[in-house]
Amino acid sequence: MTYQHFANFYDQLMNDVPYHLWLEYLAERVNPENQTILDIGCGTGSLSIPLAKQGFQVTGLDLSAEMLAIADEKARNEKVNVQFIQQDMTDLSNFEPDIFDVIICFCDSLNYVLDEQDVLRTFKGVRHVLKPNGLFMFDVHSVEKVDNIFKNQTFVSTENDVSFIWNCFEGEYPHSVDHELTFFIQQPEQGLYQRFDEIHSQRTFSIEEYTQLVTEAGFTKVEITSDFNQDLESGERERIFFSCYKK
Repeated sequence: MTYQHFANFYDQLMNDVPYHLWLEYLAERVNPENQTILDIGCGTGSLSIPLAKQGFQVTGLDLSAEMLAIADEKARNEKVNVQFIQQDMTDLSNFEPDIFDVIICFCDSLNYVLDEQDVLRTFKGVRHVLKPNGLFMFDVHSVEKVDNIFKNQTFVSTENDVSFIWNCFEGEYPHSVDHELTFFIQQPEQGLYQRFDEIHSQRTFSIEEYTQLVTEAGFTKVEITSDFNQDLESGERERIFFSCYKK
């Protein structure tokens, strides 16, 4: 599922997302000097553009043409150079091998890959285009979050120009959830609201399953934390982070 109508007001609705924490997580592990980076699931460029400003040579990849159009406009307005590519993350075969120093897939973008073999195919593609000694980082929803926080919950936001109802239902796969999104967008010239509906499905796997998959894909060193830099055993775990090295 790609973002369609949602893309037009994604940034407005996500303005409280702590993107700076992802940037800090990356900065603790990577020096941007002369580093090439692939941002998988880049969306509207909320990480790609700041990374370009830091000095990375950035390529942003996303399946949604609508999201990429907004990202490209934002990059132009910010006067930074980012190459944006519309593509499915499960197939990176069109890239040359060993071309990126760092690859990231943040903000639970990997959870949109529902099939276990497609996750493995993604990891293998990442390793193929990552330089030797390169670093691949991604985060996913924890099993606990999908099963106990998302499922059968409703989230509502009421703003003057954009409102939404977000219903979460159990998906067809283990540890999966279907997000049923209904948006009401004010049409100023008419004084009315227009309704848009989208459904997005996400699935996660256990820490052990992700570790097995990245190992099978050829990564030899894997570091795992929860909720950015917390120890896995400390407190509730909503988001799991993996740092994988290609040796």
